[in-house]
Amino acid sequence: MAKKANPGTIAQNKKARFEYTLHEQFEAGVALSGWEVKALRAGKAQLTDTYVLLKDGEAFLLGCNITPLKTASTHVLADPKRTRKLLLHKKELARLIGATQAKGQTCIPLALYWKGNHVKCEIALATGKKTHDKRAAIKEREWKIDKQRMMKNYNR
Repeated sequence: MAKKANPGTIAQNKKARFEYTLHEQFEAGVALSGWEVKALRAGKAQLTDTYVLLKDGEAFLLGCNITPLKTASTHVLADPKRTRKLLLHKKELARLIGATQAKGQTCIPLALYWKGNHVKCEIALATGKKTHDKRAAIKEREWKIDKQRMMKNYNR
């Protein structure tokens, strides 16, 4: 299992930071059922290929996979990829809807995490990166690794 950035982090969408240029970030609550909360406490969530749908003045999280626990979902018919509602203020929703319709931006989830006993989803307005931007990001990342390696050998 990958090392998590924050002890309260449930799942991260690392691919999103590579695929998109992030502009503005928001924190949204997530409407969940009981079995989903238990599964999230066990860390059974994936955000890869997840996106935010803005429809009728509301925001929904689509494609988020929360694998049900065998013990927690015995009496419920659990759908791991069901659509979950995101809870945002009206001004935040208006900002998201305006940006996605006018500027050609998209809204993507970055992370699921605990804030107290509530599950929050970090979402961001983003534009897709071109291929040459992705190549530049790879080059920069590899240079940082090589630089660390050189400094390590230099300090010996």
